[in-house]
Amino acid sequence: MTDPGGQSPRERYRAQVREEIKQHAWEQIATAGVPALSLNAIAKQMGLSGPALYRYFAGRDELITALVRDAYRSLADTVRTAFDSGADLHGLAGVIREWARSDPQRYFLVYGTPVPGYHAPDDITAISSEVMTVLLEACDALSVDSPATPFDVHLEDHREWAGGHPATAATLHRALSFWSRLHGVLSLELAGHFTGMAFDPDLLITEELKSLPPR
Repeated sequence: MTDPGGQSPRERYRAQVREEIKQHAWEQIATAGVPALSLNAIAKQMGLSGPALYRYFAGRDELITALVRDAYRSLADTVRTAFDSGADLHGLAGVIREWARSDPQRYFLVYGTPVPGYHAPDDITAISSEVMTVLLEACDALSVDSPATPFDVHLEDHREWAGGHPATAATLHRALSFWSRLHGVLSLELAGHFTGMAFDPDLLITEELKSLPPR
């Protein structure tokens, strides 16, 4: 027998256990970082044997992939909803900052130091590129014209990161500059490097956005 969502009781139970495992994984990451992630420790916390837990995740990398996928999916959906609701680049910066501040460990998992020995599958890159697609659309909405820069010309030959988006090189330049400046500020803020400086990082982000290269 299945529920209206098409899941059998066994499938619902499996999904619930996987979510519980992921929650314990986030707690471990918050305490000791991703390199210390241990499926055996999670199994002990849940009262399961090691082999029993491996029925839900085949290994550490599969668990990390699930966490990374959830993080990127959450951010991609957040920025898409904000943009479709009328947010401009400044509004998107605020939305991304709030997303990051709401769960710094989630932010650092996808935008921090790469996990040693871990390689994300291709579908993770596809989800992460959805965020850049929104930024390119936001830059497309601008109407300022300017001469091409040497970096714009360089981007014409290296457009793969745009995921096939038909944006001009100048728009790609603006979106990439936005992304780099925003994450530079966020990474420093969330790592505590602004502590004691007595200024609002949001104001710094605003100033950085004002100095973006024109489209």
